[in-house]
Formats: sequence, C-alpha cells, structure tokens
Amino acid sequence: MTPLPLQSGTALVRDALGRFLTDITTALPDILAGVVFLVIAGIGIKLVMTGLKVFLKRTVSGESPVYRQFIATIVAVFLWFGVGLSFLSIVGLDGIATSLGTAAGFLALGVSYAASNMIADAVAGVYLLRDEDFNPGDVVDIGGTVGEVKSIELRKTRLTVDDDTVVRGNAEIEKKWTKLDDVDPERVAVAATDGGR
Repeated sequence: MTPLPLQSGTALVRDALGRFLTDITTALPDILAGVVFLVIAGIGIKLVMTGLKVFLKRTVSGESPVYRQFIATIVAVFLWFGVGLSFLSIVGLDGIATSLGTAAGFLALGVSYAASNMIADAVAGVYLLRDEDFNPGDVVDIGGTVGEVKSIELRKTRLTVDDDTVVRGNAEIEKKWTKLDDVDPERVAVAATDGGR
C-alpha cells in the first residue's frame, strides 16, 4: 500500500474551509426556509393563542383564571412542539425530528402514568369548578367529612371543618360529595355536631 502524500498545514486548512463553505452553501436554502417557517409559525401561534384566550374568556368567564391559563398553556406547548419538529424536518433533520417525536411520546406516556393522580385531580377540578351546585360557601358532606367549601382550585378544594382547614384532592371529592344545604336541615345539624366524622 502506498502511503498518502502529506499535505501542508495551509493546504489542509484551505481544504477544510472549502468543504465547510460548500456544506453551508448547500444547506443555506433549507436554513432560510426553516427561518421563514419559524417566523410564520410564530405569528400563527400568536394569533391562535390570542383567539383562544378571547374564546376562553367569553365561554368560561365565570371560572378561575387558573383554569383558563391551564388550557392555554397546554395548547401552546403542543403547538410549539409541533413547530419544532416541523422545523427540524424542513432543515433536513428528519431523523432527529422522528426520534424526538417518538421520545416525546414515550416521555408523555411515562409522565401521564406517574402523574395520573394529579391529572385525575385536575380533571375533577375542572368539573367541580363548572358545577353550579358546588361553590364556595356551600356546606357539603364528603365521605363523612362535613364542612363549608372555602375555595376550589384546579387540583384541591379547601373546606372549613370545625374552624380548621381541610384540604382534599378533587378526584376524591368528585366521587362522593353531597350538598347539605338542599337536604334535610336536621341532617346538617347532626353532621355538624358530629364534627364531620
């Protein structure tokens, strides 16, 4: 085998610089297309999010701002993730986009499994926030605990029971609450004297 001729340091640098410039020139149209896509997608997402916020303010105006922000954040994350994957595909990194999409799917599956109780509380919280019969100031019985609803949050509800604050997860409350204001007044009095136990 004949040895390769040694290049001088200047020729080696010139060759590497030439390859670099050729690669950039070849990739430049894809990069410009990706940048244009990002600008258009950013404007589009801004318009969608503005429309969504107006829509949420009109349709669920009486609800907690936390509820509206929660929905808006989830929509924004999904939109920007899709834009990121599309950008990678446009600039020629399809393999990375596919890998990230698959990894994100597995990550979302793992997170949803790990946070299933938190998700259940949030979903139940949405139902409780929208329920006309479950409001702050109502006296309720939740599986034997009788108290006055102090506040309803996305994941938890606070009750006043015998001058103490009791915090329960919304998934637990949604399954077994009863409003006592509209029931028998004697039952409310008996339940209150028992301390909700």
